Amino acid sequence: MRIDFISDISCPWCAIGASALECALQRIGDDIPVELHFRPFELNPDMPPAGEGLESYLERQLGMDREQIAAANAMLHERGAAVGFEFGHRSRVWNTFDAHRLLSWADAQGPAGSQRKLKLSLLRAYHGQDRNPGAHDLLLDLAGAAGLDVEQARTLLASDAFATEVRDDQRRWRQMGIHSVPTMIINGQSAIAGARSADEYLRIIQVIQQEQAQLPEHTR
Repeated sequence: MRIDFISDISCPWCAIGASALECALQRIGDDIPVELHFRPFELNPDMPPAGEGLESYLERQLGMDREQIAAANAMLHERGAAVGFEFGHRSRVWNTFDAHRLLSWADAQGPAGSQRKLKLSLLRAYHGQDRNPGAHDLLLDLAGAAGLDVEQARTLLASDAFATEVRDDQRRWRQMGIHSVPTMIINGQSAIAGARSADEYLRIIQVIQQEQAQLPEHTR
């Protein structure tokens, strides 16, 4: 089973969804072989490298006041805790394009599992530690910890490598009608929008696997 998990590092609901999916996959174990790919989606493609303060961003983008922001943060902390993800204080929203380039490279050329490790560590670094996911020093540190070649990662970040791949990917999702994340696509067909619970992800994967098993072999 192939799962494409479309998300942005700056999206808190993507952190919850990715963590819930991790919980579901751990429960599945080896019963259902899953090939997981994290795919790029920039919520703020025009965000400058210096970023923007989180409160001003939420007020400008969503019209939220401080009370609404506090309530939303409390909900995020509760939902995150339910799937083992710890939110910390977040002060800014940054540009994530270089992070997506690195993730795309890891998916295409990195060792097995390296993209998954890098993605989850980026989510923890930003949402848990308030670190800039576009900062090259952080990206290189996390790339090395994920088992990727740091010098190759450094060369990639200094170039425009995988820029076209990221932009083409994002264009494809929008052409498919995907305008919000997280969205999970299973076997290139079934699209599940929004952050679900681990139980929901588990049930969805099991149902689709059962449906797939009932199809004639030549149509799978």
